[in-house]
Amino acid sequence: MKTTQPRTAQGPRSHRSTARPNTHEMVVIHRGLRREARLLVELIAAVAPGDTARARTLGDHFRDYRLGLTGHHHGEDAYLWPPLMARVDLEADLVLRMEAQHDRVAASLEAVGEALPAWEGWAGEAERDVLVSLLAEHRTVLLEHLDDEEESLLPLAARHLSAHEWDRLGEHFLAATPKPKLLFFLGMVLEEADRAERASMLASLPLAGRLLWRTVGRPAYARRVRAVRRTAAPR
Repeated sequence: MKTTQPRTAQGPRSHRSTARPNTHEMVVIHRGLRREARLLVELIAAVAPGDTARARTLGDHFRDYRLGLTGHHHGEDAYLWPPLMARVDLEADLVLRMEAQHDRVAASLEAVGEALPAWEGWAGEAERDVLVSLLAEHRTVLLEHLDDEEESLLPLAARHLSAHEWDRLGEHFLAATPKPKLLFFLGMVLEEADRAERASMLASLPLAGRLLWRTVGRPAYARRVRAVRRTAAPR
């Protein structure tokens, strides 16, 4: 799930070293993260006491969500903050603030992960309510970070990073994420994308990847949505 425009549109690598990145695709990724963070709170809060099958389904969904969010943030830690810190002066405090927010998001995910097994085992009401409270706290911390990043950090990245440097975020995610999970994360990102956003995200994939999404990934994502949300699949 790369986060740049297709190479054919931006020219050879020598040009990409100076071309500016398409940072709007980060906004598209964030949209999916915001939705899933909200739905986890709502769906888990609605689970009836004793429904361990439903608890396991939503527990597995949380773990996949955590995997995607953690991989996304690890890419930023490795490939976004270091070059920005080397090139900014007055805005260095902004980069440090982003790093601190990552730590708080990671701590909130850890707290949810520690509370999850007790609820999955028995689907008790008290354990469910503790988990919902922790998920709500996670969502608050996450939204603060995503809003701040979009308002302040992405314009900085657009000014100081090349498209090639920006590509490394997506390349890291592809390399670090288990292959069976990649199509799920692509579906999560594309679900609320408009036509232009969807075209941009899919154009960055090789032809084989686009075919795999259409033939395998899209129907698999639709089944996942029906199982997790108990609602109709997204278009």
